[in-house]
Amino acid sequence: MTRTTFHLKGNYAPVTDELTEFDLPVTGSIPPELTGWYLRNGPNPRDESAHWFVGDGMIHGVRFEQGRAAWYRNRWVRTRSFEDPSVRLYREDGTVDRTASLANTHVVNHAGKTLALVESSLPYEITHELDTVGPYDFSGKLTTAMTAHPKICPETGELHFFGYDVREPYVTYHRADAHGELQLSRPIDVPGATMMHDFTLTSRHVVFLDLPVVFSPGQGMPYEWSESYGARIGVLSRQDPHGEVRWFPVEPCYVFHTLNAHEAGDAIVLHVVRYAHLWWPGHEDGPATLWRWTVDLRTGTVREEQLDDRPCEFPRIDDRLAGLDVRYGHVTADDALVRYDLHGGGATAHEFGPGRKPGEAVFAPPNWLITYVYDRARDASDVVVLDATDLREPVATVHLPARVPEGFHGNWIAD
Repeated sequence: MTRTTFHLKGNYAPVTDELTEFDLPVTGSIPPELTGWYLRNGPNPRDESAHWFVGDGMIHGVRFEQGRAAWYRNRWVRTRSFEDPSVRLYREDGTVDRTASLANTHVVNHAGKTLALVESSLPYEITHELDTVGPYDFSGKLTTAMTAHPKICPETGELHFFGYDVREPYVTYHRADAHGELQLSRPIDVPGATMMHDFTLTSRHVVFLDLPVVFSPGQGMPYEWSESYGARIGVLSRQDPHGEVRWFPVEPCYVFHTLNAHEAGDAIVLHVVRYAHLWWPGHEDGPATLWRWTVDLRTGTVREEQLDDRPCEFPRIDDRLAGLDVRYGHVTADDALVRYDLHGGGATAHEFGPGRKPGEAVFAPPNWLITYVYDRARDASDVVVLDATDLREPVATVHLPARVPEGFHGNWIAD
């Protein structure tokens, strides 16, 4: 695996201070119905780190309230291993301490709990003011890791997620009810220690991605491409969650992030951001692009289609439509936010301009998109609000007092 230090330079470099600033300056007008918190997670190492993915987690948050940007805060997630670096995930005696966590990948809200997530460990509960409450294990019922990409069913309110491990069972699927009670945990049979980063959900099925990036001990990220592992999509009935997982082979590839999936008669349609390969020793990794996979449940085949050649990442939809036949999806390109029409085809984009780089854009009802944008000219960041139906000009730009480093995922949490 190629080792680089890009994550310690430019806007990838960590910040050193935890700030609290009130009544932030705004260009434009914040929609008054945006009352809540925009929280985003990402790695912010306190010391040297071997890979971008292994920095200490830091949450950045902005509070919107009655048309104003009431405050900005950034706080490290104070996990047990953050406070005491001697705490290790895998102990020398072979046991595992899931409270050892970087908590650096995502932040989600379900059943009144706001959770900072990383896929190796237990989630950590935080407050909306970004203080750390502590590890959260669903009243002792969760004994595996928890993915950083859980899915909330908009119809039932259930939280679906999984955990993967380097030891058997390599993958375990979980489901919690709308009240946050963990009701189901069952192993998913995969042949090895795959790095299953994301999955997806439809109204009738849970869909797993068993792909050929597998555990390979080493420094930094201990995973690499396997030419022999293979690639397949697993489909599990939500009505029979203890039943058999059906597997459908696809061309070898890697997917960090799914956009969405939905039922289409006897088929399941997935939209994913797909890499041809990832972390393959001796090979240079190319960019990811948007693809559509159509899984035919009758024939057992998958039709694989590339929808665009524009490099992209961080796909998001209106989460109120998760698992349904959503029309629009959004991705982040290098200097633009792109909106795809998944029904009619085509795309529109908002380009942020020279020296301005957006992160993941999250959807806030009824039709807003919110993202952090790094402004190289002032070496600081903005929060930009766009109308999802008209990307031409920002509705509001909140000017932050500091730089928000490149990061991963977040969410809008309404009051």
